[in-house]
Amino acid sequence: MNLEQLRGFTAIADVGHFTRAAEQLHLTQPSLSRQIATLEQELGSELFHRARGNITLTAAGQALLPRARRMLADEESIRTEMADLAGLRRGRVRLGAPPSLCVSLVAEALSIFRTRYPGVQLQMFEAGSHKLLEQLDGGALDLALIVTSEHAVNGSHLENLPLLEEQLVVIDSLEHSHLAGSELDLRALAPVPQLAFAHSYDLRASTAAAYKLAGLVPNIVVEGGEMDAVLRFVQRGLGVAVVPATVALDAPGVRSIALREPLARTIGLAHRRDVSLTRAATAMQHLLSETAAQLAARHGQISYLA
Repeated sequence: MNLEQLRGFTAIADVGHFTRAAEQLHLTQPSLSRQIATLEQELGSELFHRARGNITLTAAGQALLPRARRMLADEESIRTEMADLAGLRRGRVRLGAPPSLCVSLVAEALSIFRTRYPGVQLQMFEAGSHKLLEQLDGGALDLALIVTSEHAVNGSHLENLPLLEEQLVVIDSLEHSHLAGSELDLRALAPVPQLAFAHSYDLRASTAAAYKLAGLVPNIVVEGGEMDAVLRFVQRGLGVAVVPATVALDAPGVRSIALREPLARTIGLAHRRDVSLTRAATAMQHLLSETAAQLAARHGQISYLA
């Protein structure tokens, strides 16, 4: 069994088609088929159910897939680490984060990282914490920022560094204000026109749970928005939104209003314990921690935990 065979195997598993997988790998279809046949012979098991137009994994294939992904990720990690030895003039960091952190903590950290290490390639994956944990577990990410107050980082092969705790606040338009004062409770907030995030957001679930616990139903006027869209809608006066304090910190055209019954979330920085971080990934880990500390120093509703 070799890495080329595993690359072919995972490519077919991803696209469900031998010819398309061969094209992705810049191989001929017969060459890829021979690789898989040799792999199956070595393992003593068929890996795919082969039906015209419908290639699916056998039980053996399903068992091999996560292991194959990890082996390929480890190989990439070794290559990257060797490049890192040149003093971070080269390398790669694969970072995952929820959208709410991409517009705040991550944006600041990446700006500094690019200045310090211009030769290091940055790959971003933006998703909810559940999906990020899957990507991290499968070896597709080096580091992932996780909302640990909503999703526990389980498993002996994953390590989590508590990074920060932040309050959730209400943002309102500066030009088209819906609210007066600098503080309010959920009961006063519920009837105000509100913008709700997509259901894939951890933030949507935590806000909905708080309303349910209080026996309240929010007045949602626009539903399903992504972070950038919701910020723009608030700015234009379509309604208010509940967001993390880091998002409100530098959002243009809006002001922040505290909640009397504080809602908070905890952010952790996770990575695989069984794969050594490359020098580039370690540099990113330290920089994210530094940036979190700086944000906490600027805002009383953010606490640094690392």
